[in-house]
Amino acid sequence: MAPERTGDFASREDPFRLFAEWMDEARASEPSDANAMSLATVDPDGLPDVRMVLLKDVSQNGFVFYTNLESQKGRELAATPKAALCFHWKSLRRQVRVRGPVTPVSGEEADAYFASRARDSRIGAWASKQSRPLESRFALEKAVAKYAARYAVGEVPRPEHWSGFRLVPISIEFWHERPFRLHERVQFRREAADAPWTSTRLYP
Repeated sequence: MAPERTGDFASREDPFRLFAEWMDEARASEPSDANAMSLATVDPDGLPDVRMVLLKDVSQNGFVFYTNLESQKGRELAATPKAALCFHWKSLRRQVRVRGPVTPVSGEEADAYFASRARDSRIGAWASKQSRPLESRFALEKAVAKYAARYAVGEVPRPEHWSGFRLVPISIEFWHERPFRLHERVQFRREAADAPWTSTRLYP
């Protein structure tokens, strides 16, 4: 793919449309999981936590991911519903950073996505007490067997402790590598979810 000319994305007005274009190119270029992103949260003491998760949906409403609500990230988001995301596509030499408040997805959204997962993944959502101490691998396998037997016939329902979050961005920054570390950076900002975007070019 030919490199994007300097300034080509600096004049854009809709960061979601630009993100969609970059994501499409990443899916064609990245060897696996182009939708992988780091998710940063904070604990009750204000100490940051970060881990990799998968983006499952993006629209003008925000960026959606799913998790066990009783996990560390689930508890941290419940206590402090703000987060940051970072996408890094090494093959394209691009990065996107996203920040904003976080809200739960609807039950209908969570049900629909849960139903789309592989059956074994749905069983795993019941069996895993995510982020909590695990006495042995056998204990996890025993829990998987228990729920596999319980839901041997019919659909596997979504556990109440499993759902999703939507990060509603107030800031989206696009970064594109340039020679001699003179990178291209453009930040889109808005005061609230229903406010218009403004863009600013940043020094690298």
